[in-house]
Amino acid sequence: MPAAARRPTLTAVAERAGVSIATASKVLNRHDVAPATRERVEAAVAELGYRTPGARNIEVRPTVEFLVDKLDSPYAMEVLRGVTLAAEEADVDVTVSRLRRGGGDRPEAASTWTRRLVAARRTGAIVVTGQVTGTTYASIARARLPVVVVDPLHLTTPELVSVGSTSWTGGRTATEHLLGLGHTRIAMIGGPEASISAVARVDGYRSACQRAGVAVDPALVRHVAFDHDAALQAADALLRLDDPPTALVASSDAQAFGVLEAARLLGLVVPRDLSVVGYDDTYVAAWANPPLTTVRQPLQDMGRVALRTVVAMADGRLPDAHHIELATSLVVRCSTAPPAR
Repeated sequence: MPAAARRPTLTAVAERAGVSIATASKVLNRHDVAPATRERVEAAVAELGYRTPGARNIEVRPTVEFLVDKLDSPYAMEVLRGVTLAAEEADVDVTVSRLRRGGGDRPEAASTWTRRLVAARRTGAIVVTGQVTGTTYASIARARLPVVVVDPLHLTTPELVSVGSTSWTGGRTATEHLLGLGHTRIAMIGGPEASISAVARVDGYRSACQRAGVAVDPALVRHVAFDHDAALQAADALLRLDDPPTALVASSDAQAFGVLEAARLLGLVVPRDLSVVGYDDTYVAAWANPPLTTVRQPLQDMGRVALRTVVAMADGRLPDAHHIELATSLVVRCSTAPPAR
């Protein structure tokens, strides 16, 4: 039988999805249809390997999808900048979409977004701070879609390729800086306890304190979301303790901004009354009042590595490692000083 006759037809797609041929055609031509219907048709396209007739004669530009939870995150925008610059060098297009589509509270299921990207003929995907489970990996493996996760919240599947930074070293470096200034009452606002990078940063903090012979008071360690408001509440509680900290390490710049606001509302002056260290060194860190001392994650470089790795995987090349870690460094500005008392 000729190869052309063996290729799946639009009729086969429609039958597999349980819709009419006209509806299947609408989905393929990007017309408005119900989300559930679109999902069924895209799943059928991915499963059957359907291609629009004449597609072989049309040049399809390599396109990588950038999937992110929050579009207003300076962290994500720094990673995206690196992805975009690397894509320009590789002559690859980049599209951006949210993991929480349609305004829902829950992220889009991996099985859904992998089918959607396959149907859209994406070269691969970069997922930022996503939750990676065995189910997620199974969906990616079935779709045979090159995927790289940047700073995954969970990483229960070693086979999945990810890019991050030396979080344990970053947490330790930040704490050693404060210890070197003479602080011994140091608080730590970590990210969610389920986040592997957050736990590593807290472990680095504990290691630095232990090495310096400084006992870690459990009351000074809090785990909250990587955002401003959660950190503001946590910092407010810490600073109202009978024996409050003289210094505080945050697990993100967004958290550090929440700490600065909590200090301001309590009438404390940074760094006279409280030294603060952030984490990430996003572009807003230098704009803080005072400018923020922070651990620099090479976010743009992480984006560059992620894009190049996706392109290499799409070309059939195996990555050098399944988890790539880039080095962190401390950027000292004006939010840290020796303790006043």
